[in-house]
Amino acid sequence: MRIISICPSNTELLAFLDAEHLLVGIDDYSDWPKEITALPKLGPDLSIRMDELEALKPDLVLASLSVPGMEKNVDELIRRKIPHLVLNPQTLDDIGQDLLKVADACGINAAAIHAEYVGVIEEIKTRGQQAATRPSLYWEWWPKPVFTPGNINWLSEISRMIGARNSFDDTDSANIQTDWADVLKRQPDYILLAWVGVLTAKVKPELVKKRPGWTGMKAIDHVHVMEEELYCRPSPRLIEGAIRLGKLIHPAQFEDMQLPRFIKEKQT
Repeated sequence: MRIISICPSNTELLAFLDAEHLLVGIDDYSDWPKEITALPKLGPDLSIRMDELEALKPDLVLASLSVPGMEKNVDELIRRKIPHLVLNPQTLDDIGQDLLKVADACGINAAAIHAEYVGVIEEIKTRGQQAATRPSLYWEWWPKPVFTPGNINWLSEISRMIGARNSFDDTDSANIQTDWADVLKRQPDYILLAWVGVLTAKVKPELVKKRPGWTGMKAIDHVHVMEEELYCRPSPRLIEGAIRLGKLIHPAQFEDMQLPRFIKEKQT
């Protein structure tokens, strides 16, 4: 079977199914696991070069509406009558169901990996429930204009799981555009910078202190750069991100938690 993935999270789903060997092409941003990076790259996820994609004669193209703007790629796949599967995950359960959907499309039995995925989520929830405090977390996807996740998003879910809360969980949206004054008014306990598409080394936390009024924010000494690939992509790698977040916010509950087997195996 010949598969093309046109966004990183779908590429990672295939990897967790041990099916990355079926890939014949990827988008420019897919970078994990490293073995796939030698495959033909077909452009940024929002500007896929469809002639090149079609020339690879895929049996299936994996797209995802979790990437805003992906609709135009889907429309073009439909126009060209190229077989495709469109995912749209917003929650950890959605991601688990997507594992099963992609597995089914590839003729793979994913029952074991899905059960392990669900099991580690339950363990994280149990540990988070033991925490004595529920600090508020401001997640920053983009600094100017400010974009942050709302309540209908995996980062709100992960925040709750580890015993905290997203400071913008009062808005039933996956993605919110706001401003620095609104963030300041909410007075979060932690500022977590996960700028979409930006390498961790290029995120500058010192710039946060230059924002009007932010030097007086109680979270100003708790600014952390978070790995974009562990928090911004709806794939099972979010589990690794959740465990790291737990160790940051509630070390007493999470310091001894190990990565699950299905993640460890892909890191070796």
